[in-house]
Amino acid sequence: MTSRPFDLLNESVGKEVLVVTKGSLSFRGTLKAFDVHMNVVLENAEELLEGETKKKYSKIIIRGDTVIYIAP
Repeated sequence: MTSRPFDLLNESVGKEVLVVTKGSLSFRGTLKAFDVHMNVVLENAEELLEGETKKKYSKIIIRGDTVIYIAP
């Protein structure tokens, strides 16, 4: 049962997520790890611009204080 935000993130490890950051940057990739500061590690990630792939990353770390939301 999902009752806390970290429960949802734990359930999403190994699955594809969408991360939207300040400045309207969007990244889609497989969530590999996160910490209490909401720093997230994505693998096989894509930076999206208006829903289209702008750039690809094999692995990327997104700093937690820039994250607006994470959607599983």
